[in-house]
Amino acid sequence: MRETVTASESDLALVNALQLRPRAAWAELAPLLGVTAGTLARRWDRLREAGLAWVHAAPGPEFARNRCTAFVLLRCRPEERSRLAERLCAFPEAVTVEMTAPGSADLLVDLLTDGLPSLARFLNGTLERLPGVTDVNCLVATSLYTEASRWRLRSLDPAQLTALAAPVPQGPPRAVALDEVDRALTDALVRDGRLGWAELAARTGTSPATARRRLHRLTDSGVLTFRCDVAPPLAGGPVPVSLLGQAPTGDVAAVHRALAGLPECRLAAAVTGSANVFATLWVHDIADIQRREAALCARLPSFTVTDRIVGLHTVKRMGHLLDEAGRRTGVLPIRPW
Repeated sequence: MRETVTASESDLALVNALQLRPRAAWAELAPLLGVTAGTLARRWDRLREAGLAWVHAAPGPEFARNRCTAFVLLRCRPEERSRLAERLCAFPEAVTVEMTAPGSADLLVDLLTDGLPSLARFLNGTLERLPGVTDVNCLVATSLYTEASRWRLRSLDPAQLTALAAPVPQGPPRAVALDEVDRALTDALVRDGRLGWAELAARTGTSPATARRRLHRLTDSGVLTFRCDVAPPLAGGPVPVSLLGQAPTGDVAAVHRALAGLPECRLAAAVTGSANVFATLWVHDIADIQRREAALCARLPSFTVTDRIVGLHTVKRMGHLLDEAGRRTGVLPIRPW
């Protein structure tokens, strides 16, 4: 049985720091957080082993420009929903699988593929043939305005935030060709984004210097980014809700910028289909859904929310398996590159 761990304010500050600098050395963070490097390492191990927080590699901005992101709303027979969710977790293309309150969808699935042909093969050859599936509605992302690596706990003071601010990337991300060493490196970092250079070298059959150089190439090119993810109990038990909406073509960018600027927003994307706006928020409670929607529509009169999908249980998030409380229990590495 997993030990119950209660996070302190110092723990929350540590996680917030890792959201800003996921691979920062403990010695680098220690003076900013007012404790020793050894204390930070012990606190992190405790949180990670409890499944409350974890650092991992995820597709960077280059992926959105050159590959394919899609959000699938699945309807299924009620008796098949749990089995279907478990089965979907086994597919690396299905990076996130969420059971939702019954309505327009029973399951919400985020798909990442290397292009539209791969997406079509997965939808037509795999997804639609799974037992229990009764309807598939696929929204292909045309632009990604924000994603979960930018979501923050907001537990640090302004001086700490300034000290931890990452340098602004120079120029747009560019496509790079990945070889077997790169793929071994991404596979290891999807499992644990804080692996050290010696461990990465051992797992990829290279030297620490080569592992460092390869990783910098992947991050500088925008192929990889890193994020520190948290279980809902660490974030105060937020309610996940995905909004579908419509906005005139000329207002789509403004709507998404407004959504991306909300502290609660974990995803904002322009999508294909009858709705051209898709966003996921972590709100305080059920009533907050209506309050947030009303405030948003008052600010953006041309924007209309057409559907609200409330998440009940995220089974898998960006390749990491979660229990009913949202704590990480394992990982099935994603390989969208």
